[in-house]
Amino acid sequence: MKLYPIQSGHFKLDGGAMFGVVPKSLWTRTNPADSNNMIDIAARCLLIEDGNKLTLIDTGMGNKQSEKFYGHYHLYGDDSMDKSLKAAGFHRDDITDVFMTHLHFDHCGGSIEYDKNRNLQPAFKNAHFWSNKNHWKWATEPNRREVASFLKENILPMEECGQLKFTDIPETDILKNSALGFDIFFANGHTEKQMIPMIHYKGKTICFMADLLPTVGHLPLPFVMGYDTRPLLTLDEKERFLNMAADNELYLFMEHDAHNEIITVQHTEKGVRLKDTFTCNDIFN
Repeated sequence: MKLYPIQSGHFKLDGGAMFGVVPKSLWTRTNPADSNNMIDIAARCLLIEDGNKLTLIDTGMGNKQSEKFYGHYHLYGDDSMDKSLKAAGFHRDDITDVFMTHLHFDHCGGSIEYDKNRNLQPAFKNAHFWSNKNHWKWATEPNRREVASFLKENILPMEECGQLKFTDIPETDILKNSALGFDIFFANGHTEKQMIPMIHYKGKTICFMADLLPTVGHLPLPFVMGYDTRPLLTLDEKERFLNMAADNELYLFMEHDAHNEIITVQHTEKGVRLKDTFTCNDIFN
């Protein structure tokens, strides 16, 4: 097995929205804001090469939305999906599976693109797209809180093209040995049945944190995003996962942290806190 970080871009989000009820004087210690109160956010995806499977976890925002839409998110830098795949030695047509932690636009928007005639089509024409039945129903029949995050043009074409597949739903938090070759932790605080991949790699477990832990600044339990639909449930899920991570020396791959790629955590008197930080090169090479 080989792992490759795939940087699909950078953008900015409102710091207050990212930290909910936490005062700005606290969250700016780890996530400094610009003059518009915006903080740096990454869209760091992960590519798993395992035998004849090439699995991409999440796909970023993509590039098919309007200039007005992207204007809300202040995209910056020159990273892109194609550029990053090429640097790793691959093309999007090589991808066999696209695993989506959840179907918010900044995690799955790059899965669907327009063709030259402005028809929607899979951006990874040879891949299966993986979700789960509970989350798919949640996303395709969205509540009023999340309706702006579940964009039908990002989601429905996956089913219409016949490339959609669903993982099983576990009886407990963790689905062991899924069809894709990694374990999955299911979390419901951010959105229904978000999936956190747990990849066993060279004696380590690499956990793709998605929106369960957006940045290092979110390690304290009360530091919960305003975007979460069930914040009290997020508190419980974060506590259980972070205790597990500290107990078992898990390596946490940070999808959205623009400045920290992989971290480990430890138990302290204040709860689970940061232990070490690593680059992807430190762990994957």
